[in-house]
Amino acid sequence: MKQVFIIVLAGLLAMPVVAQETAVETAETTEDLAEVAVEAPQITPLAAAEVSLADFLWLKRPIVIFADTPADPRFQQQLGFLLERPEELLERDVVLIIDSDPTAGSEIRKKLRPRGFMLTLIGKDGGVKLRKPFPWDVREITHAIDKWPLRKEELRAAKALALE
Repeated sequence: MKQVFIIVLAGLLAMPVVAQETAVETAETTEDLAEVAVEAPQITPLAAAEVSLADFLWLKRPIVIFADTPADPRFQQQLGFLLERPEELLERDVVLIIDSDPTAGSEIRKKLRPRGFMLTLIGKDGGVKLRKPFPWDVREITHAIDKWPLRKEELRAAKALALE
């Protein structure tokens, strides 16, 4: 089962790399290469068994995706949604955590107790802000995050800095 997960994840992660390699091949100058590096932000999924939610407290907003198997179509669809548009998630300090092995018994799975597929949005304060039993696209996720008080405060502070 882990082998299937690794193959699926490698395939999903390879898509942006292939696009980036094509852009690198067509770049003619050093400035063009710098632009390619800037244009290709990526978000790397972390395994739930290897991290703790406490690692991200007040630093990042974890998005946790659970499934009973990496072959779950909802799990694959959700990963696809998130890996398609990483720049909007990175702008909001999102870290992606995945857990598709219920037998591993990760700390995060024990704490959040999912049943089958579950998408969980967690704030920088460590509180669970939203749980969904179906995939959400990046637009829906970013709109939800932008409504949170801490995110609104971050936007106000950024706007104040820009005006100075």
